[in-house]
Amino acid sequence: MTQTIRQTKAADPRVGFRGDVEGLRALAVVLVLAGHAGQQLVPGGFVGVDVFFVISGFLITGLLVSEVNKTGRLSLSGFYARRAKRLLPAAVVVLVATLVLTFAFLPRTRWSATGWDVVSSGLYVMNWRLAEQSVDYLAANRAPSVLQHFWSLGVEEQFYLVWPLLLVAALWLGRRRYARTSFMVAALALVAVPSFAWSVWLTSDNPARAYFVTTTRMWELALGGFVALLAAYLHRLPRPAAAALAWSGLVAIVASAFLLSDSSAFPGYLALIPTLGTAAVIAGGPAAGNAGPAVLLAVRPVCAVGAISYSLYLWHWPLLVVAEARFGELTASAGLAVVAASVVPAALTYRYVENPIRRSETLAWQPTRSLQLGAVCTGVAVVAGLSFQLTVWPPAAPPAPPSLAVPTVGVNGTPATVNSPTVAGATALGKSPTTSAAGTPVDRVGAFVPDPLVASQDGPDAWKDGCHTDQRSSEVRSCLYGDPDASFTVALAGDSHAAQWLPALQRVSVSKQWRLKSYTKSSCPFINGVVALDSRPYPSCAEWNEKLRRALTGDERPDLLVVSTSFYVMVRDGAPVASQAQAAFADALRRTWSEMAGAGIPVVVLRDTPYHDKDIAECVSENPRKLTRCASPRDKVLAGGGGPAHETAARQNDKVHLVDLNDAICPRERCAPVIGGVLVYRDNNHVTATYMATLAPRLATALDRVLA
Repeated sequence: MTQTIRQTKAADPRVGFRGDVEGLRALAVVLVLAGHAGQQLVPGGFVGVDVFFVISGFLITGLLVSEVNKTGRLSLSGFYARRAKRLLPAAVVVLVATLVLTFAFLPRTRWSATGWDVVSSGLYVMNWRLAEQSVDYLAANRAPSVLQHFWSLGVEEQFYLVWPLLLVAALWLGRRRYARTSFMVAALALVAVPSFAWSVWLTSDNPARAYFVTTTRMWELALGGFVALLAAYLHRLPRPAAAALAWSGLVAIVASAFLLSDSSAFPGYLALIPTLGTAAVIAGGPAAGNAGPAVLLAVRPVCAVGAISYSLYLWHWPLLVVAEARFGELTASAGLAVVAASVVPAALTYRYVENPIRRSETLAWQPTRSLQLGAVCTGVAVVAGLSFQLTVWPPAAPPAPPSLAVPTVGVNGTPATVNSPTVAGATALGKSPTTSAAGTPVDRVGAFVPDPLVASQDGPDAWKDGCHTDQRSSEVRSCLYGDPDASFTVALAGDSHAAQWLPALQRVSVSKQWRLKSYTKSSCPFINGVVALDSRPYPSCAEWNEKLRRALTGDERPDLLVVSTSFYVMVRDGAPVASQAQAAFADALRRTWSEMAGAGIPVVVLRDTPYHDKDIAECVSENPRKLTRCASPRDKVLAGGGGPAHETAARQNDKVHLVDLNDAICPRERCAPVIGGVLVYRDNNHVTATYMATLAPRLATALDRVLA
């Protein structure tokens, strides 16, 4: 996102301050801020970023073309110098301030990630970091980054590394002035067409990644560039036609902000609505004059917001994240109050950082100084982010699993040894967990494992052993544990809530000399049907299920099938089942389990574990002397997730056995975050592998009853 370039009007219609464009910037930032303050206010407020992309493409392309028309050449050093002094000083101020806010107000579990986010933001690659995290199972349940909004700045700056070079090539090919525009349009098309096609495809295939990557957004900046190249022709539009074009564009922007939501397939085709709307407002504005949207957008208060929009965008999100971390989930009115308060640091940054540097005569006449300033700002951000890692240095190591009374066997039958000391965990609850004092939440406990800073890494071996299928793949992967030569085979199937039971099942398999095979996939239950992921059909899950069911009833038939799952919305006729979602999910589970039982395979359903409102590991890190703040009501947390559907679906089928061990996970009226020296949860809905391993004796007893 770039700031408006204020210049005196020139003969070239592509250059000069335009109040309607400044007003568009104000509209864009207000949409973003309102959407972040409360999605119910403006569900599609994120389209403000797309408005910024088009405006930025228009302004920067216009300036580049104007330079070419005046001088016959393009100074790459001058261009990058202007970008450096315009963007980097304000950005580094916010990045350093964000580290201070993180240190003062955010839990330590977020410190290391924030330091790396500062490094990524300072190098303008935050969008690629977020794209990787969007498909990273370990990052799926993390709180949003305090610098998540820097993704859009990364997209723009990466685009502007490429676009001037393409312009230089176009100028070289179109040496004659009359041919320049044609070659520049062709250069933009070379970027826009494949980028738009890729955006449409990737949005349908991997929407989370498509949202952040540069390649799906370049066409939006190119669209603004097209408007800049055609500006001389657009100025000749008849006034009524120009006014109609500009007003229809404004309506399209506002309508998209209220009609789209985070469940929309975006960017893809839908991004055409706000981007073409923005292009229409810019294209029709000059010829329409006061008959167009300028009558609203160019008024002084609106332009004043547009002027500070860059700093406002930079400041609002860190303040929102910090406020939510300190006070819990914000209401819409509280969110609006926070973004309104961000006007203060934004105005100060604009007044004392942006303007003095932007208007510096020394920097204007000596581009090298601007490049040096940019290098210093980038260096400060990178060094600050790396240095911030010292606040959590040395990093805590993930815990080794509890020791066993029997030798363990690793993946694919490979011998493994465990040298860690025994931890109590669930065994501290004794024979009557619901009355045990060990399960009562208390404010302070002694030493416990895992350290909350690394609890997110305390997951099942399926992660490191490479047999947990990610969201994109439909390949059926499996890992072999226990006794590889055993005659009795147990299969574990389902999503991450099935995978979390692997540590306990591994120990049971070793002690009973069973053969254990793990089949799990991210965000995908073991089910015969189509489920929704991000409110859209999840085809790779359906394909994975079909292959797995065929394998389990064929060559890989187990003697016992163990399943578990979180809650999912089913898809019928291409759309999520909105009403009676629990009933639809339970019905699909019942059919699936009955099919497996009908094929002669006994099914054990491990009732889903508690779903908390907060990240328990993060809460424990933040409240080490007040752990009761992290204790959730049992009735509430057991009502979430897939548990209720499991209970419904398992009824009236004597070959489907429901095993509920939640008395040993949340034994009292409120769920203790630490039991028997072990942190129970690694986020808000997954049990740590360390604690899960201590449930092995109880699981073994339950399975003995099933198999008796």
